[in-house]
Amino acid sequence: MPDSKKNYYEILGVSKNATQDEIKSAYRKLAKQYHPDFHPGDAAAAEKFKEINEANAVLSDEEKRKQYDFELEHPGMGGMGGGNPFSGGNPFSGGFGDLGDIFSSMFGGGFGGASSARQAPARGANIEQTIRLSFLDAIKGCTKEISYFRNEPCKSCNGTGAKDGTAFQKCSKCGGTGRVKYQQDTIFGRTIQVGVCPDCGGTGKKILEKCPDCKGKGSIRNQTRFTVNIPAGVDSDSSLRKRGYGQAAPNGGEPGDLYLYFQIEPHKLLKRQDKDLYVTVPISYKTAVLGGKIQVPGIDDTQELTVPAGTSSGTRFCIRGKGVRTVNGTGNLYVDVQIDIPEKLTREQAKKLTDYEDSIPLKSCDNMQRYANNVSALYGRNIDKQ
Repeated sequence: MPDSKKNYYEILGVSKNATQDEIKSAYRKLAKQYHPDFHPGDAAAAEKFKEINEANAVLSDEEKRKQYDFELEHPGMGGMGGGNPFSGGNPFSGGFGDLGDIFSSMFGGGFGGASSARQAPARGANIEQTIRLSFLDAIKGCTKEISYFRNEPCKSCNGTGAKDGTAFQKCSKCGGTGRVKYQQDTIFGRTIQVGVCPDCGGTGKKILEKCPDCKGKGSIRNQTRFTVNIPAGVDSDSSLRKRGYGQAAPNGGEPGDLYLYFQIEPHKLLKRQDKDLYVTVPISYKTAVLGGKIQVPGIDDTQELTVPAGTSSGTRFCIRGKGVRTVNGTGNLYVDVQIDIPEKLTREQAKKLTDYEDSIPLKSCDNMQRYANNVSALYGRNIDKQ
């Protein structure tokens, strides 16, 4: 159940109206900042990391968030569940707090018998890792060696923390049920609530003899190494999940997952947008005027492109099917040509260029002729080539 005494919004540094994307972004930033891998032996950082995960677990779940918001605004009344209160069988589950627990304790479990069940072991925390990829590795796919530290389930006790995985005894506080009764003031007055046993964490059992390898923790910190296949076409907003490669869970619960994110290095010539590639290629004045064939950089090699005569600077061409190959199809390669103007000319070169320009009448230059006509119509001024 969410802890209304803690302000999860303040813990993540977001507003009460934060979107799920904002919550996710804040969680990722703080989780990286306070991750135990970066603060070995720092108890304060470990506690902060625990708080961050707790806050994210509640605020990232819409139903838990609704209940938490209600408890935050109405202390002592529990959470108001959403939707139809009579759907799903138990009319009191998800209402004011755990009313199923209240009525179960009063009427012997007639309302929501699940409240007396033991709490399932908590799941382990997820781990996030960022992999640097070259531009071409991201496009073509590759294999990468992954190495990181995590708490792995102890093999000697199967993550239970007990010697040989069987050295348990029934919890004396809850009698093995995993639940304890306590008084709580609600809108109905003082009632009996049923909650998770603080001694055994809801498992209903306590360790009789600790595992000698993990000292009762159920996990051992080790370095994990493995090779991962990066599929072709991943981008900076892509991610991969490897199930069960996160932190070990207490009490032998299911371990968390490993999430891999990618940081793509830029290419010297190519730019990428989704599955399309873009490149700007300089061409000579001669090629622009007379046309010709040019070499365009691609993924594996250069591509030949025919530039027609009379091509203007900034003209875009499309080479179909030469972009990034993804599960959603293959993109295109877009080529923007830019006429490369020489910065310095000799006197002889300048004279030849001038003679060439003078030999071409205005009517042969479509864009310039159109411009001259518009200037004449708007301003009454006749202009020649400029």
